[in-house]
Amino acid sequence: MSTTVALFSSSRRHGNTGAVLDCIAAQVPIEVIDLSEISISPYDYSHRNRGDGFEPLIDRVLKYDQIMFVAPVYWYAVPPTMKTFIDRLCDLLELPDLKQKGRQLRGKRALVVATSGIDEISPAFISMFQDTFAYLGMRYGGFLHVNCDGGYRKGCAETEIKSFISRVGNGE
Repeated sequence: MSTTVALFSSSRRHGNTGAVLDCIAAQVPIEVIDLSEISISPYDYSHRNRGDGFEPLIDRVLKYDQIMFVAPVYWYAVPPTMKTFIDRLCDLLELPDLKQKGRQLRGKRALVVATSGIDEISPAFISMFQDTFAYLGMRYGGFLHVNCDGGYRKGCAETEIKSFISRVGNGE
């Protein structure tokens, strides 16, 4: 069984970000979960959203040692489905019956894969992930960014992708 799960968030599963993810998945065993296929309600201070797909998703994600967050950069930030998922992590910190699940994130390794149309992404994009992982007690395993200006082409960023795959496969 794979030790890595990829949480994918994009408006196009087979767009640039999906192509980069598929390149990684072809070389290292990972389960891919497309967040757009799961009904996750926005964060709600009153927690009236408990019947949606978030809690079953967390149960599935917690089975893995590594969690890869995969998304294009949308206006210097993550797409709405990824933001909603991250916001809902608050449930694991606030709801007494979910706190144990939140504690299970501690020590898990978290990685980020991002695509954009520029050479370097905003430090704020990566910082949001790093700060979230640190707050949850997760180990930050690094990130891969691929410039897809003009579209992703096979072989693009090959050295960076191979290096990232090595880190994923070795769990280091």
